[in-house]
Amino acid sequence: MAETRAKVAELDPVWGRIMREGEEAVAEEPLLGGLIHQSVLHHPTIERALAYRISLKLASGEMSEQILREICDEAYGADRDLSLAARADIVAIYERDPACHRFLQPLLFFKGFQAVQSYRVANWLWREGRLDMAYFLQMRCSEVFGVDIHPAARLGRGIMIDHAHSIVIGETAVVGDNVSMLHSVTLGGTGKEEEDRHPKIGDGVLIGAGAKVLGNIRIGNCSRIAAGSVVLEEVPPCKTVAGVPARIVGEAGCDQPSVSMNHLLRGGT
Repeated sequence: MAETRAKVAELDPVWGRIMREGEEAVAEEPLLGGLIHQSVLHHPTIERALAYRISLKLASGEMSEQILREICDEAYGADRDLSLAARADIVAIYERDPACHRFLQPLLFFKGFQAVQSYRVANWLWREGRLDMAYFLQMRCSEVFGVDIHPAARLGRGIMIDHAHSIVIGETAVVGDNVSMLHSVTLGGTGKEEEDRHPKIGDGVLIGAGAKVLGNIRIGNCSRIAAGSVVLEEVPPCKTVAGVPARIVGEAGCDQPSVSMNHLLRGGT
């Protein structure tokens, strides 16, 4: 068994670390042994573990866990980018969230991570033309996690949604790589238009709690949006905006605001 674990860790460092941390967690808290074995240690790959976790969370009287698990297995088998993005999301959360001490935690406990992975499967369904099933996953994700991401939205890798309560991301929104956002963020439209109507968030952007970004506007790479702001106009790269409506109040303060997670305005002036 130890030899197998070592080979897994060499081939897939993220999954190998999660498995090792799972064994350590069982030793430290035996009462969680059933949960950790079912969610992690019984699975040969991270893809199988993700499929199990998503299906368990989203199952309901309307859709069984078995059917959802088959859908997830199909998605991960067809599109390797889904699990590569999940690995990047786990590493991002571990690096940016001081409350995350193990790679194991997002998979087991963090609804932001679980919601984003559920969205990724729904997005695969959407791209496959299975729109109604994609809508079903969106609905269940909203009901279970309080995170409403339209399956047609496009999210990059290395996404961290901290606390992840009351998140809304609209149909034509685009979120780049290595973006961090906190709870109650809305990436929404400004009216009833049916075309491209939602924000385009660049790489490395930090979006503070309660911020609203509305309309088909571009938020430049490595910019910061202060908590509670309402952004209605485009934001150049590497700037900090704040207020209602938001205005530029200074520079971003660092090369990667989404990684530094510095929300203090004086850090960008």
